Amino acid sequence: MTPRLRVKGKDLVSALKRAGFEVTRIKGSHHFLRHSDGRATTIPGHTGETIGPGLLSKILRDTKISRDDLETLLKR
Repeated sequence: MTPRLRVKGKDLVSALKRAGFEVTRIKGSHHFLRHSDGRATTIPGHTGETIGPGLLSKILRDTKISRDDLETLLKR
């Protein structure tokens, strides 16, 4: 089993920007991101909190990005 990926909302938004997503709007602490090909997701940017494993899986499903690709984007 692979270790759980722990990532904060701010870091996840930055990684998805590197993957071609752009922030379309922000409402409160939630960032709405969209890719030019239509993929979209919402990321909570609560200060100091990490994204839970269930929500992270949902975001990866919405964006069609694998965990390995996300880890690569986070290391840049």
